[in-house]
Amino acid sequence: MIERRQSARARVIYSGVIAYDERRATMDCVVRNFSEDGVKVEFDNAALLPNEIDLLIARKSRAFHAKIVWRGDREAGLAFRSNRANHPIPLDWARRLRASESEQRKLKGRIAQLLSEH
Repeated sequence: MIERRQSARARVIYSGVIAYDERRATMDCVVRNFSEDGVKVEFDNAALLPNEIDLLIARKSRAFHAKIVWRGDREAGLAFRSNRANHPIPLDWARRLRASESEQRKLKGRIAQLLSEH
C-alpha cells in the first residue's frame, strides 16, 4: 500500500464526537490514530456522514473541521481543514462530553466490581 500521509500518525484510543448538518446532528466515535493532519475514526455507520464534518476530541481539547478522504463500513479517514482547526469547543459538546465521561467512569467501576465478584 502506498503511504500518502504528510505526517506520521500515532496509534491512540480517544473518544470523539462527530458533528454535521451545521452541528445539529452528532455521532459518537473512537479515534484510532492521530496526527496534526488527520485521524482514523471508527463508528457505527460511515455511510451516514457527509463529506465534510466537525470532530471534537475532548482529550486534546480541540475541535477540527475535516474532510472524509476514505470510508469503510465502520471507519473513515479524515483530513483536517486548516482554516477552522482551532475553533473553540461548543458548550453543548463540552456538556455532552462531560456527561459521557462521567458515565464511562461509572461503567468502568461497575465492570471492576463485577470482575472482583468472580
